[in-house]
Amino acid sequence: MLEYKKIKEILGGYAINEVTKQMIEKQEPSASLPIIQSWMTDTTEARLVLEKSVSVPIANLNGLEHILEITNKGLNLSPDQLTLVYGLLENVSRMQKFMKDKEFLAPAVSSYAYSMLDLPELKDEICRCIRNGRVEDHASKSLLKTRKKIAVMEERIKSKLDNILKSAAYRDMMQDQIISMRDGRYVIPVKSKFKRNIDGQILDRSSSGSTVFMEPNDIRKLQTEISMLRAEEEIEISKVLSVLTGMVAGYERELGINIEGMVHYDFIFAKAKYSKFLNAANVELNEHYKIKIVNGRHPLLGEKCVPLNFSLGETYQALVITGPNTGGKTVAIKTVGLLSTMVQSGLHVPVDKGSEFTVFRQIFADIGDGQSIEQSLSTFSSHITNIISILKEAGPQDLIILDELGAGTDPAEGMGLAVAILEKLYSQGSMILATTHYSEIKEFAEVTKGFENGSMEFDLETLQPLYRLIIGKAGKSQALSIALKLGMSTEVINRAQEITYTEEVYQHVDKSNTKMLSTTTDNTLQKLRENAQSKMKKKPQEKPTSIQNEQDEVYQIGDRVYASSLKTAGIICELENTQGEYVVLTGETKHLVHKKRLKLHIRSEMLYPDNYDMDIVFETKENRKKDKLMNKRHIDGLTIDKENM
Repeated sequence: MLEYKKIKEILGGYAINEVTKQMIEKQEPSASLPIIQSWMTDTTEARLVLEKSVSVPIANLNGLEHILEITNKGLNLSPDQLTLVYGLLENVSRMQKFMKDKEFLAPAVSSYAYSMLDLPELKDEICRCIRNGRVEDHASKSLLKTRKKIAVMEERIKSKLDNILKSAAYRDMMQDQIISMRDGRYVIPVKSKFKRNIDGQILDRSSSGSTVFMEPNDIRKLQTEISMLRAEEEIEISKVLSVLTGMVAGYERELGINIEGMVHYDFIFAKAKYSKFLNAANVELNEHYKIKIVNGRHPLLGEKCVPLNFSLGETYQALVITGPNTGGKTVAIKTVGLLSTMVQSGLHVPVDKGSEFTVFRQIFADIGDGQSIEQSLSTFSSHITNIISILKEAGPQDLIILDELGAGTDPAEGMGLAVAILEKLYSQGSMILATTHYSEIKEFAEVTKGFENGSMEFDLETLQPLYRLIIGKAGKSQALSIALKLGMSTEVINRAQEITYTEEVYQHVDKSNTKMLSTTTDNTLQKLRENAQSKMKKKPQEKPTSIQNEQDEVYQIGDRVYASSLKTAGIICELENTQGEYVVLTGETKHLVHKKRLKLHIRSEMLYPDNYDMDIVFETKENRKKDKLMNKRHIDGLTIDKENM
């Protein structure tokens, strides 16, 4: 979900050896600070070495993987395989020499070279016996003697064949004046029509059939002798290879260490190359579960992506991000999760100085539609299945990333479920990063200790998302604006506005849980409230509480309060009377409630701008419709009845 696998695929592309690529594929983040710091030191020092050097002498190990297995099976190594062993030892020597003058620049990385062994005895013996993929003549005295005999015999055969080719009697019968070999035996090319004129044996024919390749009888005996000498040569070669294979087997442990060392160098320099490509950097690590990202970039989106500035764990443990679907919410949370995963894998990340990461025990994520065709699960069911697993395992020191929490089902139930999940994860001590469209969850984050709102910035002039995260401010979905921008007809948009902005805001609270169902009275009221809410200023380290405990609270018209006697929330629509009672509007019903049974929820100035006409809120829907008709024309018998208490 966080695209960590894609990062590993890219990282593997910077490795030289297949065995290193396989190791990278299996790489997992660590939850140990000392291990991560060691990995990060390797990457940092390797990056410094790359900046100062043209190339690093990392051995090509492809083909070496199974060599040690062959020696254990009692089989001889081939000259090519021995050449690979020699190449490994040569690269060990080069690496040790290369790292010798890097001790000050990269003390940790250079020290790995000292654990490897160049094995001069084995290297020199392979060099003496093997050259260009062939056992050398001087590898043994017997081999040298046999090959000299073969050379003499070959000269005699070639001389006899050359005489036949050049003789006047046979010259015109030849297709070419060339001596060639078939099945290890020397032959001459004879025109097919003259094959009966040559005493000898046909060993091959051309594809056209115009030429036959014949072994003259005069050289058959010599050919048999040379075949026997070549058999002796193979025996001597086998003896040499057996000795060399035995030496390799004797250094099995040392060669294994060398291979591991080269794989490690290949790995850390692959990380360094990727760091250079990303223009990434080392970061500070802490165990205090605080994250601070300064101008962080998603590594798969390149330099053009809008940098992310983010913090979590300092004054709040959970961040809820809201905003339009195209605004970058998902990219923001994936960036945090992916960068954290990369850091815990010892990778540099594309952030600016001042960034700081913590070490999580585990990072859980539920991102994307989560559709599981194999299990025939709906989008919502798949999300819930993932979240159930997360709830079972999540605890302190874990980061939980949830995209569009509660989406895909009935909004009221989805919202309630989302709040319950957030509360549960918070109670388990996890750090939480979530995105949502529910305005009620924004309110929950606003008034709940340990939670903070965030939003993706949106340009209302161009109707374009700016992809910048703003922490401390809840966002709006901008659904209608975006739909209009993308080309949806104004007729549909106007109808959507009419449907959306014609219902009241109300809230029901029962004994067991809180159900919030939030809409708005009309388009104007919605915009005014949003403008007012965006101006709310919160104290740096304080959260407003949802219920005030002060008994002598003085309420103003428009204040949202909780009436314990009604077991619901409402709006103050008339000030205190001589009996200490206020008129409270719940839905479209007005109630007299004593001030001792009221507790403040949200002040009116946080909901409405100055001088706002509160009749828009307090009038019934029916009266508002009548008022609208009366403003258009006179209608006989139509009256507006004001409710009297």
